[in-house]
Amino acid sequence: MSDPAHNPRPLVTAPGIFPMYGRLVLCSGTANRPLADEIAAHLGTELLPCDVTQFANSNTFVRLGKSVRGSDVFWIQPTSAPTNDNLMELLIALDTLRRDSAGRITAVIPYYGYGRSDKKDEPRVPITARLVADMLSVAGADRVLMMDLHAGQIQGFFSIPVDDITASHLLARYVREKGIANGVVVSPDLGSAKKARNFAIEVDWPLALIEKRRSADGGSTRVMNLIGEVEGRDVVIVDDEIDTAGTIVNAAHFVLSRGARRVYAMATHGIFSPPAIDRLREAPFEEILVTNTVLIPPEKWLPNMRILSVGALLGEVIYRIHVGQSVGEMFDE
Repeated sequence: MSDPAHNPRPLVTAPGIFPMYGRLVLCSGTANRPLADEIAAHLGTELLPCDVTQFANSNTFVRLGKSVRGSDVFWIQPTSAPTNDNLMELLIALDTLRRDSAGRITAVIPYYGYGRSDKKDEPRVPITARLVADMLSVAGADRVLMMDLHAGQIQGFFSIPVDDITASHLLARYVREKGIANGVVVSPDLGSAKKARNFAIEVDWPLALIEKRRSADGGSTRVMNLIGEVEGRDVVIVDDEIDTAGTIVNAAHFVLSRGARRVYAMATHGIFSPPAIDRLREAPFEEILVTNTVLIPPEKWLPNMRILSVGALLGEVIYRIHVGQSVGEMFDE
């Protein structure tokens, strides 16, 4: 993949390329304004001034500072914690853009909240990932741009175009530049096996899998087996997100008990719900690698944590969507 971080793209349409929609407009909600600023900087533009406030009764209100009539608008808002507030803010923003007659509206959702509720895995439960997809369409989204969905099949919940891009190329570049020799990629459970396999191909390392089983009451899990070899190797444990960190910390202790030399944690989304930071602070990781899809406040930073930016990557994808170029081709370069 080409490196957009080293090739900032001023927002000037290339000769012979004519966007199907009007001028490109970037807007941001309140969930991750620093990331939105990085995207705007990559594109050589500024965020549209908007007021996003809450009334005394906790109702959210959005007002655009300028008209977006006929424009190609991208609203940037991960739906991370507080998930319900950020999701509702996004829905209201989409409705605002639609009522101002935007030419096309793309919801840029670097982290898709409720993505883990993607199936009925027990009786009498909802499929909330599908519900949120319907809500986004009804609110006014014409297409959606997301990163590393928990399950790729969530794209099928939408009746509008979806781009689900991955940060694995950025993470793989970082790992290669570390110069780790004799490494192995480990999936902390079978559900993450495909993501770990793809990453192993990216860095040209072998793959190992941890098998864990849930207790009969569903309240806990325990590691049962390791498929693959880790003895004497440096291990990179790969997952799409680190939430409470229980799974990835247990996996670290397990591979060390099987003879691993050093252990690294890697995920696209650093959610870090309590008690994640306490667990990670005491965990035996050489390094914890995540991206800034979710705003990570300074009080959650750890000395061995590295946060890579996806701002340039998302900026390049937004540019390609705007001018009608292939998004997939940038990952084939």
